[in-house]
Amino acid sequence: MTDQRSQAELVRQSLKRRYRKERRFRAYGITAIAIALAALVILFADIIGKGSTGFLKTTLTLNVQLDGQMMYLDDATDERQLKMADFVEPLIQALIREIPSVTESDRSAVRGLINPYASVTLRDALKANPEWLNTTRTMTFLAHSNVDVYVKHAGNEAYSIKLSEQQRSWVDQLQEKGVIETSFNDVFFQNGDSRDPSKAGILGAVVGSLLTMFVTLILSFPIGVAAAIYLEEFAPHNKLTDFIEVNINNLAAVPSIIFGLLGLAVFINLFGMPRSVPVVGGLVLTLMTLPTIIISSRAAIKSVPPSIREAAEGIGASKMQVVLHHVLPLAMPGMLTGSIIGMAQALGETAPLLLIGMVAFIVDVPDGFFDSATVLPVQVFLWSGSPELAFIERASAAIMVLLAFLMSMNALAIWMRKRLERRW
Repeated sequence: MTDQRSQAELVRQSLKRRYRKERRFRAYGITAIAIALAALVILFADIIGKGSTGFLKTTLTLNVQLDGQMMYLDDATDERQLKMADFVEPLIQALIREIPSVTESDRSAVRGLINPYASVTLRDALKANPEWLNTTRTMTFLAHSNVDVYVKHAGNEAYSIKLSEQQRSWVDQLQEKGVIETSFNDVFFQNGDSRDPSKAGILGAVVGSLLTMFVTLILSFPIGVAAAIYLEEFAPHNKLTDFIEVNINNLAAVPSIIFGLLGLAVFINLFGMPRSVPVVGGLVLTLMTLPTIIISSRAAIKSVPPSIREAAEGIGASKMQVVLHHVLPLAMPGMLTGSIIGMAQALGETAPLLLIGMVAFIVDVPDGFFDSATVLPVQVFLWSGSPELAFIERASAAIMVLLAFLMSMNALAIWMRKRLERRW
């Protein structure tokens, strides 16, 4: 009886230890998840805190006197006179009239409140409307990037160091009068890159990313699916296919910059293709994405039950008919999901594209696959390396746009898996 009690006590003690270990393991898991979520919240809070103001622009609304004598312009339809005319002086005079304390000696300081491209905006408006000459018009211009940063971060000394105390006082007065206002930054989505932060936008990078992703998709998906079908359904099981399978798995873990070096050596140096174009970028990202698509496609093919193949063969279908008419349609949802995830990974890549020249400063929006272009991750890389605070702000805003693209693609993959997946 005593032995039975002692054995029962040993069992109870063992169970208590096991339950404690399980509770500790569960606590470790919850703690790890909490730490990961906290890090993610901190990351998103930092990006949103820095980038949310990038979706705002600061503008000046002025009553501009388009005095031909002041601008040295007699005829607004004369191209030669338009090139030689002074479009800065009307802007300075309009701003001086809004600030009573300003004198002619403060002209250079006043000029520092106006965007350098404001004179171009005025010239283009007068060129489009020649009848405006010698009239007064209410027009809106972008403020200088230093004013833009100061207005959007009022009270933070770190964002006002490039404005003098006098200029800050003027900006405060103009805000009170409603001359300086902030609004949605449509320029950010309508322009390409620029040396001036207030004129810089992501349209060129977004179009370049879409063109590059299109090339990647039309090459990687059919090639990856065809390779997966051959390896899984038709390839003989020998040392050669084993060698190929091992290398495909290894390629999926190769650092992306290696594919950039391969693209530089093969597509640019060997074949002489141009640098910084979506076609070359798409080819490089195709090389990087193929292993992921092949692996996911093979897994999708393996998930199709053998009974499907046996039933098709039982009614006289050939091997090709079994694969194309039965296996492939059933495996397609998994293939599409893997391909979307691979494309999302390629969309966020920067390193391989830097090596093929897509780091160049590109102002124009690309019109085709062979036009010079950059992509969104590289645009973020360029802006984040700038000492201008306004560029850092726009880099964070571009990161938010890129994250929105990535989350959308991953959400689409999850939806497709839930919508099209069949359980056997």
